[in-house]
Amino acid sequence: MSIAIVGAGLGGLTLARVLHVNGMDCVVYERDPSRDVRGQGGMLDIHSGQRALREAGLADQFRAIARGEGQDMRLLEPDGTLLLQEDTPEGAPLERPEVDRADLRDLLLDSLPGHMVRWGCAFESADNGVLRFADGSDATYDLLVGADGANSRVRALLTDARPAHIGQHVVELRIADIDRSHPDLAAMVGRGNYWVLGNGRSLAAQRNGDGCVRIGLSFYNTAEDWFATSGIPFDDPAAARTRLIEEFTGWDLRFTALIAACDDTIVPRAITALPVGLTWPPTPGVTLLGDAAHLMPPVGEGANMALLDGALLGLALAAHPDDLPAAVEAYEREMFERTSAAARMSADMQKLLMSPDAARRILAFFRPDGV
Repeated sequence: MSIAIVGAGLGGLTLARVLHVNGMDCVVYERDPSRDVRGQGGMLDIHSGQRALREAGLADQFRAIARGEGQDMRLLEPDGTLLLQEDTPEGAPLERPEVDRADLRDLLLDSLPGHMVRWGCAFESADNGVLRFADGSDATYDLLVGADGANSRVRALLTDARPAHIGQHVVELRIADIDRSHPDLAAMVGRGNYWVLGNGRSLAAQRNGDGCVRIGLSFYNTAEDWFATSGIPFDDPAAARTRLIEEFTGWDLRFTALIAACDDTIVPRAITALPVGLTWPPTPGVTLLGDAAHLMPPVGEGANMALLDGALLGLALAAHPDDLPAAVEAYEREMFERTSAAARMSADMQKLLMSPDAARRILAFFRPDGV
């Protein structure tokens, strides 16, 4: 049985690892020419996804790279009112630790035999058990798994659904070596997550394991072309920072000081999602996992769902090694139910974030008893 996985992200690699520990072979095809060709993003909050790492036999290695202090949380309103401060005690359980996405991906890559991942293989099409790549090469498969992310090309084999804009734009920035360069701001952000929410805006600052702080500025209820009409000159970082600060006029000056301290790394992102509850009819020899299957708003569920998808598909295939349709049917049935619930919760969170009093609504969402 030939299993082809398109995409060497967290979900695809978890699937490959679970297959490997269960004595099954596969090949992961990745369009990037090498593992280090581009950055992998910031920190991830890993909670339900820890089950996947246990199934992959990597729980101990995960704990070694996870940041328990990353569970710290500070939640504020735009006027500076502190609504919540949680500091993780030394030795507390790693219920929702933060981990650098690049470190987690490296952990998964290093757990696989070298022949399992083939770099520089950009997927073009597939039919009748043959994969075709952009360089003209091809490969055969019995099962094709699309783990190729939000803009999946494999998805088109199963559904016409496409990600749609959800009324949110994000600008990502960073402050390198913040303890040395801006110790006052470092103390303010703390060891984990620092959220300021309200008035159709949010500022999320997050401590990373490499000593930097990544900052995400979110703008809600925005039209799809908002970046083009906003007047933010992204090709001029200094001017862009000035213009972004203007977007937060009236906020406590400590928060705009964070924006002013950022370096010239500025990445704008328009946020999209797939329809909540997306399914497709059983299709012989093809399935999806991760963002390819259920792209949802970025509120902490996507990576966890991708890890679980990979692990549970791998376990289903190991349980039905001679019956691919049965394995895929079992996986998809569970995945549709689990990820639909996560997508609904993410959509509800998104609505709260769009509200004028977002910080208090989020606090009530997580602390309905007021504790």
